[in-house]
Amino acid sequence: MRHDEEVRLIRQLCAHLDGGTNVDAGGLRRNPTATYTDTVQAQQEWDEWFLGMPQLLGMSGALPETGSFFTNNDLGVPILATRDGDGVFHAFVNSCRHRGVVVETAVSGTKRRFTCPFHAWTYDIGGALVGVPKAEHFGEIDRSCHGLRELPSEERHGLLFVHPDPDGVIDLDHLLGEWFNDEFPTWNFGELRLAAQDEYDTACNWKLAMDTFGETYHFTTLHATTLAFAFHGNVQCYDEEDHLHRMILCKRAIDEMRLLPEEQWDITVAGLPVYWIFPNIVLMPFEVGVFLVRTCPVAGEPGRHVSKIDFYLRPGLSPDAGSGLRAEADIDADPLVMMARSFGHIIRDEDYVASASQQTSANAGVLPEVLFGRNEPALHHYHNTFRRLLGQEELPLLNRI
Repeated sequence: MRHDEEVRLIRQLCAHLDGGTNVDAGGLRRNPTATYTDTVQAQQEWDEWFLGMPQLLGMSGALPETGSFFTNNDLGVPILATRDGDGVFHAFVNSCRHRGVVVETAVSGTKRRFTCPFHAWTYDIGGALVGVPKAEHFGEIDRSCHGLRELPSEERHGLLFVHPDPDGVIDLDHLLGEWFNDEFPTWNFGELRLAAQDEYDTACNWKLAMDTFGETYHFTTLHATTLAFAFHGNVQCYDEEDHLHRMILCKRAIDEMRLLPEEQWDITVAGLPVYWIFPNIVLMPFEVGVFLVRTCPVAGEPGRHVSKIDFYLRPGLSPDAGSGLRAEADIDADPLVMMARSFGHIIRDEDYVASASQQTSANAGVLPEVLFGRNEPALHHYHNTFRRLLGQEELPLLNRI
């Protein structure tokens, strides 16, 4: 983030703290609870937003060197992501062109070749078919036409995007907008390295999981013995543009930092930036790295989702979790990894417990609506963006409820 923008945002946070104020959405909204339970809407979301749009699967640091790979099965399409000998990012359907068996079953690693476990057809890191056992018995095939089926992919600003449809189109100028395309390069995301990953299968709709990242009104209650020690609850900055928004949560460290000259101000000390990439990505840069949260629906089950939480660190700080160079126990004992997992566990044990409780009420159908307050503008924006893109009427802004 550019320093003049950091200063502007930190001044806003200080003004809220001094005035006992917070961001103001200008009114309240009623949100139908059916958005968390409706199977028809859930299928439309899945088809249009998850199968029909490019998805962020990770950051560049998940493929730190040539020959790196990882697999992904979040979208119903088995995906193999690789970095070839020239350092270029690719994504493929992770299925053998012979009989369709999944080729690579490991979560991640480094390889020069991928061999199908069924008949040993072999592919190189660029997806080309390079080995067919007993080819003279199998029959003549054009190997140049039978490599792994490539998916549209693009690496930009240190982020790895893949479209799960081989015929899909990736338009990151639109998805990230002029705003994020301008601001993301200032973070140098491309130099980060993957340090740790967690996965939480939770009995709540993916949008309820997203909602937990949309306000800090709950911090002094839900996080009274955890995050409330590090953050001022119910104080934040908020900006939005079309289908994008950015929040700045207010850290208690701002109390001392504001006494320094403005040229020494740092937004990651004073706050925690929270970027929303439509539809299901939360990107949170902090002092030494980034938390990346992906909330993934489970097809056919509106009341369940899986959150993937990845933790990336600046160069020299990463314990090389993705390279296999250190024992898992050593990685887990790394202080920064322990900090990352603690943050993830707060999400799992506090935020997502509340989200699952909300899902229980939504499933019962006894509350037709829930409320979004004036101090929860990100929730207004999430859901009106969702509704607009689903062809639904936007939630009206109300002066009182």
